Amino acid sequence: MAEVTEGGHHFDLKKLSFVGVIVSLGIVFGDIGTSPLYVMKAIVNARKDGATMPFDEYIEGALSCIIWTLTLQTTFKYVIIALRADNKGEGGILALYSLVKKLKKKWLYVVAIIGASTLVADSVITPSLTVMSAIEGLKIYNPETPVVFITLGILFIVFVVQQFGTASIGKFFGPIMVIWFLVLGIFGSVHIFDHIEIFKAFNPIYAYNLITHSSSAIVIMGAVFLCTTGAEALYSDLGHCGAKNIRVSWAFVKIMLILNYLGQGAWLLDNYHQVHSAGVNPFFGIMPEWAVLPGVILATAAAIIASQAVITGSFTMFSEAMSISFWPNQHIEYPSGVKGQMYIPRINWGLMIFCFVVVIFFQKSERMEAAYGLTITITMLMTTILLLFWLSRTRVSKFFLIGFASVYLFLESGFFYANVIKFIDGGWLTMVLGGYIAVCMYAWYNGRLIKANFIQFVKIDKYVSIIKDMKLDETIPKYATNLAYLSRAKKNDEVESKIIYSIIKKQPKRADHYFILSIVNQEDPYTFKYTVDEILPGTVYKVNFLLGFKVDRRINDYFNMVLKDLMADGTIPSRSSHPSLRAHDIPPDLKYVIIDNTYINDILLTVKQKITLNIYNFVKYIGSDDFKSWGVSSHNVEVESAPITELTVYDNKIEQAGFLRHNS
Repeated sequence: MAEVTEGGHHFDLKKLSFVGVIVSLGIVFGDIGTSPLYVMKAIVNARKDGATMPFDEYIEGALSCIIWTLTLQTTFKYVIIALRADNKGEGGILALYSLVKKLKKKWLYVVAIIGASTLVADSVITPSLTVMSAIEGLKIYNPETPVVFITLGILFIVFVVQQFGTASIGKFFGPIMVIWFLVLGIFGSVHIFDHIEIFKAFNPIYAYNLITHSSSAIVIMGAVFLCTTGAEALYSDLGHCGAKNIRVSWAFVKIMLILNYLGQGAWLLDNYHQVHSAGVNPFFGIMPEWAVLPGVILATAAAIIASQAVITGSFTMFSEAMSISFWPNQHIEYPSGVKGQMYIPRINWGLMIFCFVVVIFFQKSERMEAAYGLTITITMLMTTILLLFWLSRTRVSKFFLIGFASVYLFLESGFFYANVIKFIDGGWLTMVLGGYIAVCMYAWYNGRLIKANFIQFVKIDKYVSIIKDMKLDETIPKYATNLAYLSRAKKNDEVESKIIYSIIKKQPKRADHYFILSIVNQEDPYTFKYTVDEILPGTVYKVNFLLGFKVDRRINDYFNMVLKDLMADGTIPSRSSHPSLRAHDIPPDLKYVIIDNTYINDILLTVKQKITLNIYNFVKYIGSDDFKSWGVSSHNVEVESAPITELTVYDNKIEQAGFLRHNS
C-alpha cells in the first residue's frame, strides 16, 4: 500500500484524500501535463503551405481533435475503464497481462512484450522532448542559447539523483504541478475571449471536417496524438496513487489543459506568422513578456517532474518484467526507504545514455516530435487488446465489448498510421530501441523455457538417505555448518538435479543443515512472507520466500531472519558446532552455493532454439550475477558450474578398439 508521511502523519494514497490528489498531480500527470509545450507548435508545423482550408477552421478543427482525443482516449479508455483493471492495486500493461495470462491464449505474452518494450522507448523520448521544449523558451531572450548543452546537463542531474532517492524532493512535486496547471489555465483563459468563437471546438463536427477535408489530415492527427501520450503512464502509476485520487485530479488537469489549448488556439488566430516565420512556440507566445522567463523556469521544473515520473515508472515496469520472466534479474535498491520506491542502477544509466543519444541526434524539439508518438501508439494498441480480454472476463455486455473494440482499434490504428509516416523522419530511432528491448524480452522469456525443458528436476526424497549418511561420514571434510542452495524448482518436493550433483558428485559437501532457498513471485506487489518445509528432520529444509515485485530481493537478510526464527524455536542450534567457538557463543557458519548451467549440446536444439539461446546468453550479461540479484553477500558464496543436462546425445556407443596394460 502506497503511503506518504507528512508532519508525522501517515496518509494512505490509495484512499481519496486531499493529500492523495496533490501527490497524484505530482506523480501521475507530469507527462500529459507538459504536452502543451509542443502540441500546438507541432500542429502549426503540420499545416502545409498553400493549404486551402482557412486557418481559423484549421485551428478550430485541430482543437476539436485535441478535446475529443483527450475525452475518448484518456478520460474514457484509461481513467474510466483501464483504472478498473488493477492487479492488487497496480496498473500498467504488465499488470494487465498478469490479469489475463491465465486465459489459454499463449500468444498474449507477445502482446505484453511489444507493449512494454515500446513503453520503454517512450520513456526515453519523453524526458528528452519535454526538457528541450522548456529550455527552447530561452531563445526568446537569446537566440544563441545552447539548448542541447543545457538539456544534457539537466538530464544528467535528473538521472544522477535517482540513486539517492527522491523522497526529500518528491513532496514538492505535487505543489509545483498544481502551480503549473493553474498557470496553464490562467494564461490560456487570458486569450480565449480574444476569439470567443474558439469554443466551437467542442463541437466534434469541426474535428470531422478537418480530418475529411484537410489535405494534410494524417500529418495533423500525428501531431494531435501528442496531447494524449501521457495516458499510458497515467495507468502505469495506478499503484502509486490509487484510482480515486487519479480520477479526481484528472478532472482538474483536463480543464486546465483544455483552457491552455484553447488560449493557444485563440492567440494563433492573430499571431500565426510568429510561429510560421519566427519559430515562436505558441505556449510561450501567450505569456506576457515579463512572464516568459519565470514560465521557462516553471516549464523546466514541470519537465523534470515529468521525466522523474517516467523514469520511476520504468523502474516499476522492469521490476514487474523480472517477476514474470520477461527480463533478467537485476540488482534493485530502495534508496529512499519509501515503500515501493525503487532504483535499478543499470536501467537508470541505460536510459540516460539513450536520452543523450536522442538529444544529440535530433538537436531540436520539432525534429524530436517526429520520433514521438509512434511507439506509444503501439503500446496503446497492445493495451487495448489486453483490455478486451480483461473485459471479456468481467462478463460485460457483448454489445459494449464490440463497441469498445470497434472504437479503439479503429481510433488507435488511425493514430498509428498517422505516426508511422514519420518513421523516416525519426520514428525509426525509437522503433529500433523498442525493437531491441522486445527482442531481449522475447529471447529471455523463451530462452528460460528452452532451458527449463532440459533442466532435470528430481525428487528430494530419493536422496534423503544418501545425505543422511553423508552427514555422519566423518571421512568427508565438513564443508559448512549451514549450507544453502538457491533453487527455482516450483514444486516443494523437487530440486534441480544440479544441486544434487553439487552435494553428492562434484565435491561431496558434508554439512549439519542443508537449506534449499526459493523465491516465489507474488502478484500482490508487497507480499513479504516465508514458509519452511522440513524434508529430512534436523537436516534438509526447503525455504520459500513469498515476495511481491516491489519487495527488495535481499535474500541474505531475509534468510538470516529465518535462521534466527529457527534458532529461537530450537529447530537448529544457535551456536557453532565447534566446541571452541560454542564456548564463546559464536553463531554457526553459513555458506551459499550458486550453480550456473553452462552447456546444452547443439545437437539437442533446433535452429530457432539456437538463435534464441544465443540472444538469451547475450541478455544474461544485462542482468546481475545470481548472488547480486538475490541479494546474497559475495563473501560467503561459492559459484560452481554444472552441465544443464545429462541426456544421452548419441544413439550409438563408441566401440573400444583396444586396451594395453604395461607392466612396471
